[in-house]
Amino acid sequence: MDIILQSIEVVFNPLTLSLIVIGTLFGIICGSLPGLSSSMAIILCLPFTYSMDPIPAIVLLVTVYLGGATGGSISAILLKTPGTPEAIATTFDGYPMAQNGMAGKALGLAVTASAFGAIFSAFIMLLAAPLLASAALSFQSAEYFGLGLIGLGCITSIGARNQMKAILAVLIGLMISTIGIDSINGMERFSFGQPFLLNGINYISVMIGAFAIAEVYKNIERYYQRDTNLRTKGKISMTLMKFSDMAKMWDTFLKGSILGTLIGIIPAAGGSIASLIAYGEASGRHKDEKPSFGDGNPRGIIAPESSNNAAIGGSMVPTMVLGIPGSPVAAVIMASFLIIGLTPGPLLIREQPILLNAIFLAMIASALLLFIGGRFVTSQFAHILKLPYPLLGTFIVALGLVGAYSLNNSFYDVFVMFIFSLVGYFFDKFNYSTAALILGLILGDLIENSLRRQIIVGEGSLMGFVSRPLALAIIVVAIITFIWPAISKLLNSKGS
Repeated sequence: MDIILQSIEVVFNPLTLSLIVIGTLFGIICGSLPGLSSSMAIILCLPFTYSMDPIPAIVLLVTVYLGGATGGSISAILLKTPGTPEAIATTFDGYPMAQNGMAGKALGLAVTASAFGAIFSAFIMLLAAPLLASAALSFQSAEYFGLGLIGLGCITSIGARNQMKAILAVLIGLMISTIGIDSINGMERFSFGQPFLLNGINYISVMIGAFAIAEVYKNIERYYQRDTNLRTKGKISMTLMKFSDMAKMWDTFLKGSILGTLIGIIPAAGGSIASLIAYGEASGRHKDEKPSFGDGNPRGIIAPESSNNAAIGGSMVPTMVLGIPGSPVAAVIMASFLIIGLTPGPLLIREQPILLNAIFLAMIASALLLFIGGRFVTSQFAHILKLPYPLLGTFIVALGLVGAYSLNNSFYDVFVMFIFSLVGYFFDKFNYSTAALILGLILGDLIENSLRRQIIVGEGSLMGFVSRPLALAIIVVAIITFIWPAISKLLNSKGS
């Protein structure tokens, strides 16, 4: 009871409440702008958290994440251009509704479903994280090796269109993670006599370059072909969904939230995958409804929006408890944990009991703020879109420079940022997965060190990976995630 009271006191003080409001609004605005994303919004906020206390810093980033996932639906519905990857499925029925003069209703559906999914996943996170933390205390090197493989398996098998290109991107990330001093035997690796490489490649610099700066390059390239005019006539005003209408579609709200939470818990899956799966489930179950899916069916907005926001709470569970990012966006949040001196893992919940409750309360408050923030951003959206992109792009690059330099007060990190901005640009150009590269870089240390430590403990034997039942089960799941695309194709060919 004392922990709950302390959590309420921490969250509902003027400073933290202000950060919740700012984070939610900033996330909605960034999410609603085509070319920006939740990842970029959090990266832009990251430098401001360096001097904050841990809980307000994490609260700010989580609420930006939540706002960004919701904001993506605004441009998806009004422009048929998802502001974030999580909103791709929302365009399928949101845009047809807007074209039929129901833009306000479509936006109301999106915001209501987003708030429901966020609140649902917050409760699940509060219940699941301590249970998973207790189980994780028994984890040893073999189990962590398996978990790292699951993270890589998810992004290569269900998180990318081209599996071979995603695997190659993961391998590149794993190789980059080996640069620097070996943490086990202290040997220098691939530093090429350059002192700044002894500490390895900072993946925050890589993320800023590969995601934010690369996105600026892409938007500048197609700037003159950008369509920045709203395709609906008159002033847009969000119409909130009535409770009686919610009750009629309760199954879509609930199933979307459950799917989003479960998929969010899977390392590296994320809200974009959750939204597509939830949309597919809803369209298959209610395929005879009118209007049809793809022509403006309300469930086609509710399912993806409830699931992509529910994935946020789900993704925070492995991020906090296992130290494995639940999504590429959660990887940035995990980086902020390390920057402010918190080590994600099973001991985090025990050492920082207030943190979990604070995130839970912040997500609830942010979800309720979505109704106000969504209405505000919707009314101003046409004006925001008229902002010249050269000005917006310059601002993004400037904040990226500040963020990269402030990591270690080193221009080397800025240099790394620009190198990987080109990598991210060409990865997107040739349909390689930037997320796979980043996750390979992040999970490389975990996978390599866990593998080597288990071999050392086993005196050169690999039996430790199969003699421990939990480790064996996790590794089997990891293998299934890698080969699932092939299994799925085989089953489909037999079915046809």
